Amino acid sequence: MVAQTTSPARRTTASHDQAVDLRDIIEFLNEHLGARLLALTVGADHRTVGRWLSEPDRAPRFETEARLRAAYQVFRLVQTVEASPTVRAWFMGMNPQLDDKSPAEAIRDGEARDVMAAARAFINAG
Repeated sequence: MVAQTTSPARRTTASHDQAVDLRDIIEFLNEHLGARLLALTVGADHRTVGRWLSEPDRAPRFETEARLRAAYQVFRLVQTVEASPTVRAWFMGMNPQLDDKSPAEAIRDGEARDVMAAARAFINAG
């Protein structure tokens, strides 16, 4: 577990401030979640994720971009207290605060605010 050095409010603000360049977000999430989990999270095919990475002019739809940005913010927030493999597992696992959906499924289903609340509860419980 990574040592907590900042307040939960500051960690949330920091994760929000980092969500700027969409290409960087896609590369980061692909590296840390993998193409298949990233595709599940945003409701796309894993081959589409590969095209976003290999074709710089190809851009996700607006709704997909919103899911990418939400996933990035949540990942970075949880990463303030946990290592990347643990955050990836958290994205995949059933979460009681999300009616036993995984955070990945909840983001895909448009429940990003609920996922952020679950992430805050997770880091505050740690």
